[in-house]
Amino acid sequence: MWFKLTLLLVAAIAWGGSAEQARFDNYRVYEVSIETERQLKTLQHLELNPDGYSFWESPVQTNMRLSIVVPPHKFAHFEELSVALALKTRLQIEDFQKVIDNERPMRSTRATFGWTDYYTVDEIYAWMDQMVAQNPTILSGSVYGKSFEGRDLKAIKLSHKAGNPGIFIEANIHAREWISSATATWLLNELVTSSNAAVQNLAQNYDWYFIMVANPDGLTYSKTTNRQWRKTRQPVNALCVGADPNRNFDYMWMTGGASSVPCSDTFAGLTAFSEPETKAMADYYATIADKINIQFSFHSYGQYLLTPFGFSGAPLPSNNADLQRIAAVTAAAIEATYGTRYTYGNSASVLYTTSGSTVDYFVGVHGTKLGFTFEFRDTGATGFVLPANQIIPNAEETLNGIIAFVAEAKTLGYV
Repeated sequence: MWFKLTLLLVAAIAWGGSAEQARFDNYRVYEVSIETERQLKTLQHLELNPDGYSFWESPVQTNMRLSIVVPPHKFAHFEELSVALALKTRLQIEDFQKVIDNERPMRSTRATFGWTDYYTVDEIYAWMDQMVAQNPTILSGSVYGKSFEGRDLKAIKLSHKAGNPGIFIEANIHAREWISSATATWLLNELVTSSNAAVQNLAQNYDWYFIMVANPDGLTYSKTTNRQWRKTRQPVNALCVGADPNRNFDYMWMTGGASSVPCSDTFAGLTAFSEPETKAMADYYATIADKINIQFSFHSYGQYLLTPFGFSGAPLPSNNADLQRIAAVTAAAIEATYGTRYTYGNSASVLYTTSGSTVDYFVGVHGTKLGFTFEFRDTGATGFVLPANQIIPNAEETLNGIIAFVAEAKTLGYV
């Protein structure tokens, strides 16, 4: 009986039975460079047996960097481990809870939806519905499915005229990456309201498809319960909940950079498309794929502009030279805005291997010619917890990057 009660208690905690917000007082975040097989295997073992540690990226290969959240009771252990393994480490964050506490300085003063704070799924959806109601001739909304917990999966389309080339943007597939949906909503607002000629050109001569919140259950959980939550919320077993939706798409699934361990943050799911959120997005994309010339996935953090493919041993796309040329122009436009420097290149080469991602799926299955991943600000000072006062600067430089991106894509004959 005691064993059964313990399992039920653990399951209730894992499944979010308590809405009490997790705290991370005095937790430190370290960047760690993995250079040897011994270091890799040890960190992989630690991820499987964390005892308070948490990993912001899974250790999947040598020659990669990742961030580890270290609780106070593990400070001495982490120091000993670093010495024993000759790990190169860098302290990113001294007190993770202070970063969380400083994330939303305007939360007590906000009155209406805007871009000086982060919002809930319901608030984002209400804003989307309001935008459609106020602009019915150019905006249309749709519900393309349901999440595991029964939330709507919503898309919104901007179109001034028939026959435009299509641009598809998905955001917040990883729950804790709040800046991604904040930037996506800001971009749509600019496309609808801006008087800037370059922005008006984008709005009038391209059809825009947005999924603002690809993982609404996870985003909700990250706001109510655990700021570090990344995955979906479908239980896998009595101890583990959720899959990484950006490892769950059915293209080269589980061929590198994904985990088969259910409690891992990069768990790819029991099968491809095991998560209702990913299957619904794939089905929705299939209905518009022949209209899409450009596809963007919005993520954080690290300041990267990544091109496909990400799976292990993947060939470069046949148009890789064009992809890198477009990426260079885009990164230059971003940097020209506020000096923010982006690293660009093939995702497996400049970051780490991944498989089952949205970009690889849309390019590999549907033949979308231009598929890119944005990893937004910053480079580690706040990590996934980017202060809300950076939403607008991040969005502004992203818009300038997209303007340059589309112009270069047009020069090369893609749109």
